[in-house]
Parts: sequence; C-alpha cells; structure tokens
Amino acid sequence: MKLQDLDIIVTAPPAPGWGGRYWILVKVTTDTGITGWGECYASSVGPDAMKSVIRDVFERHVLGENPENVELMFRRAYSAGFTQRPDLSVIGAFSGLEIACWDILGKDKGRPIHALIGGRMNDRIRAYTYLYPQAEHPLPTFWASPEMAAEAAVAMVEKGYTAVKFDPAGPYTIRGGHMPSMYDISLSAAFCKAIRGAAGDKADLLFGTHGQFSTSGAIRLAQAIAPYDPLWYEEPVPPDNVGALSKVAAATSIPIATGERLCTTAEFAPALRDGHVSIVQPALGRAGGIWEARKIAVLAQAYNAQMAPHLYAGPIEWAANVQLAAAIPNILMAETIETPFHYALIKNTLSVENGYIPVPTAPGLGIEVDENLARAHPYRGDGLHLQMQEDPISYHGVNTFEGGAPVKL
Repeated sequence: MKLQDLDIIVTAPPAPGWGGRYWILVKVTTDTGITGWGECYASSVGPDAMKSVIRDVFERHVLGENPENVELMFRRAYSAGFTQRPDLSVIGAFSGLEIACWDILGKDKGRPIHALIGGRMNDRIRAYTYLYPQAEHPLPTFWASPEMAAEAAVAMVEKGYTAVKFDPAGPYTIRGGHMPSMYDISLSAAFCKAIRGAAGDKADLLFGTHGQFSTSGAIRLAQAIAPYDPLWYEEPVPPDNVGALSKVAAATSIPIATGERLCTTAEFAPALRDGHVSIVQPALGRAGGIWEARKIAVLAQAYNAQMAPHLYAGPIEWAANVQLAAAIPNILMAETIETPFHYALIKNTLSVENGYIPVPTAPGLGIEVDENLARAHPYRGDGLHLQMQEDPISYHGVNTFEGGAPVKL
C-alpha cells in the first residue's frame, strides 16, 4: 500500500466561528483506494501559501511511501533542507498528513487508531470547554462580564462539564510579554471569583493568557487569581521563553500549562525539564501528529506531568486528540468545541456526554467526514487563522479579548 493522492480543503466555519477563521483539512488516498483525513493547525502564513507547503511536504516526503512508515516520513520532514529542528509550517503540514496516515492504517486494519499506538487505556475522556456566550448574552459585553461568564459556567456545569476555561486578561498582542494593567488584573480576579462562586467545587477553573505577559507581570497576575485555586495557569509568558516559565512556576502554587504553540519533542522536552510545566497541551495538527504526540506523552509521564490536548480548530484534530487520549495513562482532559458545524462536519460521530467524550470504536479516527459540507464553506477572507493585536494594550480601561476569531453575525 502506497500513499498516492492529496486533496486540501480550506473550510471556513460559519458564525459564531469558534475554532478559528478556517480549518485546513487534508484528504490522502492510497493506491488501494483507502482515504485518510487529517487537519493542519499551523497557520503562520495564509491558507493559499500553506496549501503550497502541504503539497510540497507531501510530494517530497510522503508520496509513494507506505503509510506504516510514519517515523521515516517524520524524519524526512524534520530534517528537510538541513534543519533537524522544529519548523512550524513544515511540521504543521506534516502533522495533518501524519494524522491521515494513521486514519488510513486504522481503516486498512479495521481498528481504531488507539489500538495501534498502545491499545485502549481509557474508555472515555474528560472534556473541557471555553466559556462561550449563551443565547441571552450580548456581544461584545460578554467578554468583559464576570457575571455573564459565571452564568455560562453554570450552563456548562449543568451539561456535565467539570472544567471550564476563560481568558479575561486581554487580547493576543505582538508586544508580549508585557506588564498587565491593573484593570486587567482586577477583572481577571473578578472573573475567577464570580465563576468559583457560581460553580463551587463542581468545576475546575482553567485560566488562559495566551503567552502575553512579562515574567514579573505573569507573577503579579498569578498572585491575584491564586485565591480561587485554578487548576492551571496557561501559557503565562511567551512560548519560547522556558527560563521565564520556570520563574513563574516557582512563584505560584497554580500548576503551569503550556504547549499549543510548541512543536515536536524538541520544544516540549525543555518546557518539562527546565520550565517545570505540570500540564502539556500539544495541538496535534501542529506538534508533529499522533505519533509525535505519543512521544510527548511519554516525556510528560517521565516528569510526572499530565496531557491536555489543545483544540482551537476543527473536529478532525479533535478526533485525533481523542484517539491519543484513549491510549495514554497520563491524560488529564481534552479541549472540546461544541458547535453545530463541528458536529455536522463529522456527521455526529463524536460527542460529549455528561462532560466526557466516549472513545469511538470505528476504524481509524472513528469519524465520518462530510466532504460536501466542507467544500460548501470555502474560506474567502484574507486573515490568518488567528491574528495578533498590533497596538499596545490600554492602561486606561479593560482590554477586551473577544474569543479568538469569531465570525461577525
């Protein structure tokens, strides 16, 4: 069996658009007619340019290869052009192709992917969700309202979720790390207080920051939210500054989480060893794919850390996360995004039931992709999947973060 054909679909989720402006889906077909699906999360260049990168990686390193030879194809891509170091675009392209290879292998053998990477360790995976506005919550007011966030948290707890994530400390900015304003510190503490008061001990609080802060700024913010006992403090400093991460970890009792912007074991190893990270969050469409994420899980286990796969993408990456989570002993939870479009794109073949994701038993990724639906929503914009604010933050008021890249209604 050899890998023969590649198709790339750039799908734009309709409003509300949770999961980013677009999702890059890859469809790989073998010479025996088996089709595998993957998703590329890397998007530091526009989707047209990224499609060219994906095609180049496929033609150089994947075309004509047996899909079983995942490690060989990874080493080709990782080493390409005399690099042998993480290259976000190249490894992001390979990640989606690699996920598709595992989907093919599972379908060929009639087995789910987790059965091929160690077997089933977990029958269901604890899920967590961002706090998104409910139908009655006006935008953009919701994003700076502790009271509305608390109402959304109660709604998620009633659905069975035992962990909720929120990030009221301001938008992504190219100027990170910076010192947070007192407005943002106060609002962050108010969010934690309101959500903890509403949810009680029924849900863990997951505090996100998107790597925005200087070392001292992250420590100040941690001191303000620590009384509400968050389960994690996510990416408090820019992702490439392991020394700063270690200083923050030493200064707070809140467990440090990071990983959505890290790529391969080469970047996760120092975060665990030197950054004292407690929870690692690989995005499988960026970090190297399923097999590389399996290695990251082993690294994490050696440092007594847990895994919480990241998801701000489409449901194919979600399905890959679930397959990985099913096979590892140190899974903490997995991010989920429940929109009608996420579910429709995979024909409701994954679900969240009372706060947990049942692990599918169907072959490969365990999902069925609605290819026609994916093609019916092409991306026609000119923005990146996520974009950083260029202006500096304000010190005269709250810096509102509007939930990633929402589609305007």
